[in-house]
Amino acid sequence: MDISEMQLEVDRWIRQFAEGYWQPSSMTLRLMEEVGELAREVNHLYGEKPKKPEEPETDLELELGDILFIILCFANAQGLDLNRSFTRVMQKYYERDSHRWTRLNP
Repeated sequence: MDISEMQLEVDRWIRQFAEGYWQPSSMTLRLMEEVGELAREVNHLYGEKPKKPEEPETDLELELGDILFIILCFANAQGLDLNRSFTRVMQKYYERDSHRWTRLNP
């Protein structure tokens, strides 16, 4: 599934509810909440903070999926095309960072 299809699927799911998309501030806060959950898991797996025995195991893939869902919602609510966004940001990286790091195959 490409990102346009993801945006359409999320839109179809959201539009079945009268409440529709959340306000931008609510989506931003939800995104921060989800990023915090990802950060907590990364800290448990790779950082200095071990997970408590009573804490459930989680799934990094699912945490990233939650973040993607909110980003898709935010883009849809704002009428943004994430394919276009991705193309634009990659162009920025190609121009700005092409000589920033050591290439594996110069």
